[in-house]
Amino acid sequence: MAQLSYSYQTPQGIAGSLIDISPYSIDSRMNGEESINAMLFGMGAMQGDNPGKDVKVPESGMTAAQFDGIVMTGFSQQMNMQGQVEVLPGQVVGLLRWGKAWARVQSGVTPSYGEQCYLITDGDDAGLFTNVNPGAGNGIAIKARFVGTLGTGDVAPVELFNQIAE
Repeated sequence: MAQLSYSYQTPQGIAGSLIDISPYSIDSRMNGEESINAMLFGMGAMQGDNPGKDVKVPESGMTAAQFDGIVMTGFSQQMNMQGQVEVLPGQVVGLLRWGKAWARVQSGVTPSYGEQCYLITDGDDAGLFTNVNPGAGNGIAIKARFVGTLGTGDVAPVELFNQIAE
């Protein structure tokens, strides 16, 4: 079947990319997951087995003190033969510690500017963000806010603040 229509519009927001040129901090961490694409660009990551060195996908029972940042794309990864960009086990990824990025949000979530940002830590949506408190054991409040509404797909702009406890 031939393609008969073309879009000249760039998608609004790419998971794991910066929103603008505001100040930010990105650290390098190793993907501590054991399977391909367990971790995805734009999702929240928690301290792994070696805090400060590796990160993992959130799990039930993890706390805000273990939140390490948003997994960023450096736009240096290559596609596989199916046209997908994969995050491989042991791969070094950039991790936004503070600043503004396009983050993956739970399907059906429509955040508004200034709303509190929560990280889901349980179930199939672990690592995604939402504007609704998922409740004890299912998610955590992080020092972040939404700075706009949905982009193209299930991504939204998030501003992370310094996560160190006061």
